Order: sequence, then structure tokens, then C-alpha cells
Amino acid sequence: MKTRIERQLLAALVLLGLTLGGHRAMADENLIDDFRSNSVGDWRYFADTVMGGVSSGQATYSAADGGYAKLTGNVSTANNGGFIQIRKKLATAPPKGTTGIRLVARGNSQRYFVHLRTSGTILPWQYYQAGFDVKQGWQEFRLPLSRFQRSGRPLSKTPSARSLRSVAIVAYGRDHSADVQIREIGFY
Repeated sequence: MKTRIERQLLAALVLLGLTLGGHRAMADENLIDDFRSNSVGDWRYFADTVMGGVSSGQATYSAADGGYAKLTGNVSTANNGGFIQIRKKLATAPPKGTTGIRLVARGNSQRYFVHLRTSGTILPWQYYQAGFDVKQGWQEFRLPLSRFQRSGRPLSKTPSARSLRSVAIVAYGRDHSADVQIREIGFY
């Protein structure tokens, strides 16, 4: 059992760590990934080539700035294509009270998307989507679950936090060169 002074000291150290740690402020229970390890191994890259499209790209890791994942490539809508993405299956359901997705990202001043899959997104082309516009400097984005749009009618209007099964960072829907970097992603 910690004394009151020990608890206050611990709280002060945590606050100091959050202040000095900058972008590493997310509580562990809400964290999906902070890319501190030298890999993106838990993230699976794939493109529209799985359905005949011609987009190409890659997912890489950089140790700069404390570590981040980088999704780069060329998105083409030719041959009914139009996406590249990295996706991670969630090991556990989000914590109780989750109302959205939080990420820290930067990139080439374009719009990218977070795609969510749930227990109700059975078919490969089903997902929930919310966009975010990156700039060259790191920014925090908070995407409420209520802002995610379903990809089709059979899905519930809004995804349920408890039903989330995977999260993806996606370059989607138009011909463009993709370059988005994710330093941290989690729930809030």
C-alpha cells in the first residue's frame, strides 16, 4: 500500500514524464502502437492488387523522432483499384469508455484515412472510414467513432468500440503519391 506522499510523487513523475516525453503521452491501455520497436511486424501491408488493381507501395519503419511507421507508394484507380494500406488486428477489445481513435501523424499534405473493421464487417470490402489531413509537421488527430462512415448499407450506422477487430492507415480513392507517417495510434 503506497502512502499519500508516494502516490503524489508518482503522479508528479508521471506528469513530468508526459511533459518531457512529448508524443509518448498515451496511456498503455489505450495504445495500439507507438512504433518504438524497430519494425512494423504487427502491421500487414497490402494494396488493391489483391483484387486486380495496380497500386504499389510499402510499409517501412524509421527510428528517427522516436520511431514511426511509414506508408509510401503510388495509388492508382486504374483497373478498379485505388488503395494501399497497413492494417493491424487488435489483440483485445478497446478499453471501456472508448469513443474514438487518436493518432499522431505527418506526411505530404494530403488526405489519408483510418479504416476500422468490426465483428460485423464480414466481407473484404466492408469497413468504416474517417479521413485526416496531414501536413509536414507532427499533428495529433482525434477521430470520434461517430465520424466514421460505413462502406455500405448492411453495416450498422456507427461502429461499436467493443466490436472493433482491426485498424488500418489507408491511402485511398484517387490517383496520388502517398507518404504518411504514423508515430502513435490508439484509443481515447
